[in-house]
Amino acid sequence: MKKYLTMVPLLASAALLASVGVSSAAGKYTIGISNTVQGNGWREEMVCAMKAQALASGEVTKLNIAHRNTDAAGQLEDIRNLISAKVDAIVVNPADPAGIKAGLEEATKAGIVVVAVDQAVTEPSAYIISNNQEQYAYLGAKWLFGQMGGKGEVFYMRGAAGASADSDRDKGFKKALAEFPDVKVAQEVFTGWQQDQAKQQMLSFLATGTPFNGVWTSGIDNVIVDALVESQAPLVPVVGADNAGFVGQLSSVKGLVGAAVTNPGSIGGAGVTLALQILDGKKPAQQTVLVDPQLWDNATDEGKAKLKAAADPSLSPEWPVSISIPDWTTYTKDQIVACKGPGE
Repeated sequence: MKKYLTMVPLLASAALLASVGVSSAAGKYTIGISNTVQGNGWREEMVCAMKAQALASGEVTKLNIAHRNTDAAGQLEDIRNLISAKVDAIVVNPADPAGIKAGLEEATKAGIVVVAVDQAVTEPSAYIISNNQEQYAYLGAKWLFGQMGGKGEVFYMRGAAGASADSDRDKGFKKALAEFPDVKVAQEVFTGWQQDQAKQQMLSFLATGTPFNGVWTSGIDNVIVDALVESQAPLVPVVGADNAGFVGQLSSVKGLVGAAVTNPGSIGGAGVTLALQILDGKKPAQQTVLVDPQLWDNATDEGKAKLKAAADPSLSPEWPVSISIPDWTTYTKDQIVACKGPGE
């Protein structure tokens, strides 16, 4: 049975592990990476964090990266290819827990350490280090519905259908919705966590003339604000993630009221650290570790101060500003931005 431990904030978790730190031996391991979404800033930061942490650790000889747009069947194929390549560990962001369960089980039976990041998996032998996706949605939705005065219509912009992060976020969103019976969903869409698709969905929704009083986004946010501004539509409250572009908009777009909920892409680097610790014989005390999110709004002085402190215009607008996680990542900002792994 998996055990869950919630960390506040950003995995202050050294005590969680039987011991921390990594071996002094250099270049011992080959790490496989499996990711199924390209062209999304969050996922790109996640992969760059994996590369940077593998390099900074000094323990990784090579990364074997399967990074492409595909579904669960394609990811299962990628995982089996990594098994055939005899990697020492696989760090995976799962497209669908059920769809890749067989591959993760096969990896474990082959003696490969499996770590899922960002989203949960159902294979009990896998370790999980993830952002708390249900709480992410609940915090943002509860704040949004409060800003709407507890009533009205919300445009509900989800992530990718079938992804466990989306399913968990839906639970959190509906938990908040149940607390505000006078708030209704005007329309629900799946963005696929793709910027262009989400912006077009927002523009299409605006074109219908359907009344709405707020927008909840699953981390595709700055382009939604862009669509509202470009269409000269009313700037209703918007909830997004801690992406650099959206964090900047919350301080710069006149009339915009919104909140960023933290969801660090650097969880990918944490996944590499966890895999290395397990390979070094330092298994965690818990099978699953969750990162609790924070909410930074521009409607309160405290929130504005947090947004100002977190803002980083030097980052890509689609990258979360939380580029590192204390106790779990040891790379520098230059290393994650360079996005180079061992041997590159």
